[in-house]
Amino acid sequence: MSYYDNSSRIRRYLGIFLIALISAVIGGLLVLGILPVMAQTGILPQQFFSGPALNEEEGPGKSVSVDVDTNITKAAEKAKPAVVGIINLQASGDPFSPETVESGTGSGVIIEKKGGKAKVVTNHHVIEGASQVAVVIPGENGGKTVDAKVLGSDKLTDLAVLEIDDQVVKAIAEFGNSDKIKVGEPAIAIGNPLGLEFSQSVTAGVISSPHRTIAVSATMDMDVIQTDAAINPGNSGGALINSAGQLIGINSLKIAEQGVEGLGFAIPSNDAKPIINDLIKHGEVRRPFIGISLKDLETISEQARKQRLNLPDNVNEGAVVINIHPNSPAAQSMEELDVIVQLDDKKIRNSSDLRSYLWKEKNIGEEMNITFYRQGKKETVTITLQKQP
Repeated sequence: MSYYDNSSRIRRYLGIFLIALISAVIGGLLVLGILPVMAQTGILPQQFFSGPALNEEEGPGKSVSVDVDTNITKAAEKAKPAVVGIINLQASGDPFSPETVESGTGSGVIIEKKGGKAKVVTNHHVIEGASQVAVVIPGENGGKTVDAKVLGSDKLTDLAVLEIDDQVVKAIAEFGNSDKIKVGEPAIAIGNPLGLEFSQSVTAGVISSPHRTIAVSATMDMDVIQTDAAINPGNSGGALINSAGQLIGINSLKIAEQGVEGLGFAIPSNDAKPIINDLIKHGEVRRPFIGISLKDLETISEQARKQRLNLPDNVNEGAVVINIHPNSPAAQSMEELDVIVQLDDKKIRNSSDLRSYLWKEKNIGEEMNITFYRQGKKETVTITLQKQP
């Protein structure tokens, strides 16, 4: 019995397979090497080698350009050119060096351009004590610095007005109506926080309160706009604008206490305008004068109202006279503890109301009716206003 031996046949088939496999690999490698050369020389179209072209606008790395145009960007663009830097220069204190040195910086707003001169409003405390004041108009290469003349300054309202040559002025601020602002509407602060290095910085927030009364001295309160737009040292004297790019306030105060944020204050534009006009015309604020010191009725206890003032139960608002200046308009007709409730036709809720009406609506030399309660009896007297000493 014999067996069929097919090992030689298997070896032959295996050899053929290996030759074919090696030939295929070598052929593939040759093709991969030759195709790029053929594409570069133009024998084959480029897409045969590189595949379908990728539209870069459809690819994962496409560049997108977004045109952001909002009320805030428009407002800032409109108002920024009118916001400038203020430099307070004072004597160096060195007897051998008469030169002045920079004592501090702040912000200002250009509000008028006429007759070759421009007017700049800022804060009193920004230029206080200065022997020389300079205004920096922002621009290329650090802007342009010009000398400024102080036309007038008022410590009570923390306002001052400067005058500069108008050749370098490109824009002035447009005044808005600060009496029409509302809680929650946009508020934009523009100024130079922490110095001129950050000139014309823009911060945005909302109106936190259109009318906030704060004490600025023992006998003086001020109505201010409260905002949460960031106001830092150096922003003083800068612009607070609305979403239309209109000036609604002059940034003035900043509560800077540990753990306190978002409390910035500005002098309302409607309150600032008569002050600014007086400073331009007279170099000082010419205020009408009654000649009395006041205390708000709401701060007095109900028991004292009945026992000391003898007021009717329905009288809960007013300003109490606590002192009368000698030789003043009030000296001949008013007494201490009189409770003022009305000036002319204007109802008076407190001493801030009284000052606001007196300074905004009345002029020196005008007559004014004062209605008050004296020991429970309602009376009215007429006085002639004098200039405040």
